[in-house]
Order: sequence, then C-alpha cells, then structure tokens
Amino acid sequence: MSENTQTSYLESHPDSFVHCHLHTQYSLLDGAIRLKDLIPRAVELGVPALCQTDHGNMFGAIDFYTQCKSAGIKPILGSEIYFTPGSRHDKKAPKRAKTVGSQDGEESSRQIHHLILLCKNNTGYQNLCKLLSRAYLEGFYYKPRADIELLKEYSEGLICTTACLKGEVGYNFFTGQDDRAVSAIKKLHEVL
Repeated sequence: MSENTQTSYLESHPDSFVHCHLHTQYSLLDGAIRLKDLIPRAVELGVPALCQTDHGNMFGAIDFYTQCKSAGIKPILGSEIYFTPGSRHDKKAPKRAKTVGSQDGEESSRQIHHLILLCKNNTGYQNLCKLLSRAYLEGFYYKPRADIELLKEYSEGLICTTACLKGEVGYNFFTGQDDRAVSAIKKLHEVL
C-alpha cells in the first residue's frame, strides 16, 4: 500500500476506530471468534479495518485477508509473537515471574513475553512470516520464541506494540520495575 493510499483512507475515516489486538480461532486455546462470524459482524458494525494478531502464528492470514477484502474491510495482518529478552536458542525453563509487590525473584532473561507485530506492507508480511518460521525452527521451547536478533533482522515493514500485561513493558510496569520497562521500550524503539 502506498503512503498516499494510507493517508486518503485515514482522512476518509476520521471517526473510525480499529482494534489492533484480535485473536481468532487460529490462536490455539485462546481465540474464540471464527472468521465466519467475525467478518459479517464487522460489516454490520461498520468497522473499516480489522487486525488479526493470533498467538505465534499466521495460519489464518490468507483466509482472513480474502474474507476481509471480499467484505470491503481493510485487513491488517499481524501476530502476537512470543518474545524472549534472552536468546531464542536458550532451552532452559523460564524462571517463575515476579509477583506484584514481592521483593524476591528477578525477571529472567528466559522469561517469555508477548509482543504484537503488524505488517505495514508486503515486505512486513514477508518479514513476519520469516521471523515466525525461524521462531518455530530455532526458538521453539514450549512456544515459538523470537529474540532481539530476529527482530533486528526482520524489522522492515513492521509496526510493534507492547501487547498486554504479558508483554515485557506491561509486565515490568505492573510489577513495579519501571526502569526495566523503560529499558525495554528503548530497546524495542532502537530495533523497530
């Protein structure tokens, strides 16, 4: 999509709102909505665009894309990836997460966090597919994990959000580790 197309789309929908975090039936054991129900409901509500950010995969991307296009909805492809602040090659069990208000136990570099990556364009789509493939092939340990090295290599064409409370930023703010949260923001900003 060209920049001019994006600008005109946004200008023609000034009051629209688009959720950038949506799990479908392709988020195994997490997503509840099926595309056959989602797309008609979005049309009924006048939703101009939909994001698909299933956990650790893009298994439903083509189906989602074609159904959105057929319904006149702008599809935004993405994934809520599993991100490790350490190395994706580390196959040791993650340490237990620090609980709110506790003074003991630090976040481990083996902790698995969530991170949402959205595709800006076809380059972003290709890069996200490659990143997820390598997370499965090289980083799989309970989940397909990506690390900062993969983010650096495949950042072109991607938009990053910090996901949820299981994201590195949200987790650290929630557990009172503001310095770590700010450090995580800076690290992601440098890469993406």
